[in-house]
Amino acid sequence: MVTKRTIVNQIAKDLDETQGKIRDIVQMTFQAILDTLIQEGRIELRNFGVFEIKRRKARRARNPRTDEPVMVNPKNVITFQAGKNVEKLVQRAQVHVPKSRKKSPKKVVKKTNSGKNSK
Repeated sequence: MVTKRTIVNQIAKDLDETQGKIRDIVQMTFQAILDTLIQEGRIELRNFGVFEIKRRKARRARNPRTDEPVMVNPKNVITFQAGKNVEKLVQRAQVHVPKSRKKSPKKVVKKTNSGKNSK
């Protein structure tokens, strides 16, 4: 897995600079992207892609553990649309895609009227 530290280490090595200086630059870059998103709602990075804040409406859903209906409040989400160059590179790349880290939902054990458990 690649982390911010991994990126900092690689750039510092490539530019023969200190990790501390590069870490500050990388953090300032991320902060500038975030600040722009919050102020403008959208940031276009040419030859890379577009980050945009979109509003999700309130909706009805269900709790998968209890099967009870619940209301999900409206919320802001960040979307990313890759630029054409990024899309082309990704399509040509031989990428190892790791399996999803999501755990499968646990089975709910309900008690029947007789007091015995059922699945």
